[in-house]
Amino acid sequence: MRNPIAVLKSLEEKANQKGYVFERLYRNLYNPEFYLLAYQNIAKSQGSMTEGTDGMTLDDMTGGRIESIIASLKDHSYQPNPARRENIPKKNDPSKTRPLGIPSTDDKLVQEVVRMLLEAIYEPTFSTHSHGFRPKRSCHTALSEIKTTFSGVQWVIEGDIKACFDSFAHHVLIDILRRRIKDEHFIALMWKMLKAGYMEQWIYHHTYSGTPQGSGVSPILANIYLSELDRYLEEHQKQFRVGTQKRKASRDYEYARRKYRVQKTLLDQSHTKDAVRAFKQAQKNLLNTLYYPQADRNYQRLHFNRYADDFVVGIIGSRKDAERVKADIRDFLADTLKLTLSEEKTKITHSSELIDYLGYQFTVCRSRDAKRDESGVLRRMWYGKVALYVPHDKWVQKLKEYQAFKIVMDNDGKERWKPLHRGKLMHKDAIAIVSQFNAEIRGLYNYYSMAENVSVLNNFAFIMKGSFLKTLAAKGNTSCNKIRKKYERDGVISIPYVAKSGPKCCEFYHDGFTKKSTLPPLSADTLPQYVKYAKPNSLARRLKAGVCELCGAETKEIHMHHVRRLKDLTGEDELELKMMQMRRKSIALCPECYAKTKHAE
Repeated sequence: MRNPIAVLKSLEEKANQKGYVFERLYRNLYNPEFYLLAYQNIAKSQGSMTEGTDGMTLDDMTGGRIESIIASLKDHSYQPNPARRENIPKKNDPSKTRPLGIPSTDDKLVQEVVRMLLEAIYEPTFSTHSHGFRPKRSCHTALSEIKTTFSGVQWVIEGDIKACFDSFAHHVLIDILRRRIKDEHFIALMWKMLKAGYMEQWIYHHTYSGTPQGSGVSPILANIYLSELDRYLEEHQKQFRVGTQKRKASRDYEYARRKYRVQKTLLDQSHTKDAVRAFKQAQKNLLNTLYYPQADRNYQRLHFNRYADDFVVGIIGSRKDAERVKADIRDFLADTLKLTLSEEKTKITHSSELIDYLGYQFTVCRSRDAKRDESGVLRRMWYGKVALYVPHDKWVQKLKEYQAFKIVMDNDGKERWKPLHRGKLMHKDAIAIVSQFNAEIRGLYNYYSMAENVSVLNNFAFIMKGSFLKTLAAKGNTSCNKIRKKYERDGVISIPYVAKSGPKCCEFYHDGFTKKSTLPPLSADTLPQYVKYAKPNSLARRLKAGVCELCGAETKEIHMHHVRRLKDLTGEDELELKMMQMRRKSIALCPECYAKTKHAE
């Protein structure tokens, strides 16, 4: 069998050839190596141990189980199980829920193989302005592009599609796939996945539209579908374009600049009080005069950015231009993609106002404040530039989510924020508690590190520190002052502990919140990283090795036993003790050892 990495790279190379059509794609689903790679990918997620409608998990993975899947695909008897639907609270509004489908484990394996094939074919063709669910792209790359391309934008269209993922028309999606894939067996498999349905309250529901949310293929299918919108906007971008590459300065600015240069020359010739006064006045007039004309019909531009189903369109032009573009997008979505643009949520906003996008707020600055550049010349450094901000309600919502504070009214009727102890953390030891708080603070800071006002997170950290002290105090049945005296040195709270290498300390976060000009280190979405050769201790190698990791017996059939989390292991029996020693959530077992494990459960 061909190495799946070689197959994926070959598909990637062919994808770059314009007009290339892929044939005989379905045969890759007969390759067991693909399923072993898929197995390694999905095993990293805790969701792999969540039961689907068939009651099975990733536990008891065997080579025979993979062969059974391949056999059903070969004789075309394979039929995906309906997904088990769960409703989870939305992040923005916990009172509302979002449906999430949980596929069966065998279906997850097939979906992951299909996802890898589709990603290899379509990823090279996606727009550079698309950032959601893509390798080496994330919310941060999207926001970074906004900062670069939206400079000087006058109007912003905030796009919102009604029930986007639930509204994808299956026939439209299949037609898009057929443009590049000429393999009806593969297309038939896609039909099966789309029409699998879901179980909710033990009642079966058909799926007539949308992609299966929660499945491995949903993100790539959504990108394939919405890439049509990207192509439309790219064409619209070309048609909307008016004027030369370099925008010309206004007459007022040219006049002010000539006058400034004249006064500077006169100042160099004779450094008198009148010359200094005239120069400063000319400099002031130049800084207060806009470089570009306020309304220039000879220069128009359109920029856009998309992350999953969220998108923004920036217009250098009039509001009428923005309204016309919005109407064109609405018609395209309705006529071509069978989607509905939400009229109440799709707003046209002036760029000087705050615009919500991907948890941030951004605006195009109108500040005429000047600052000296490296050569010492006063310049307007911020006018027309995009600035990102942390919304106040985001970090407040996080505090509410963690139940880290409450609001009380003092005698003067003013609000006071009072930190609270977190009862859900009190069963943990001090090191685990401080690590939990640090992770929550760093997580929020890492996401908002690009914001101009990232320093407001000092308020967030202050409340979290108070909550941490009260949590430790409540755990030890003491006071916060005593906790401070015990652990605080030079304003830093440090919890001592003993590691294998000797005594160490775990410090509460105190590194501050400075703005980062570059993207965070973990700026890209977490996606599987493929290597040509599997590591010796990889799941695939261990499954194929045929050696029981508990008793050491050699066997033709290995059963991979999985647990959700290492911390769930107690070490009460030989198996759990072995897994704890190996520090692995999985262990390869012979049939006899696996049978004993299931009997013990």
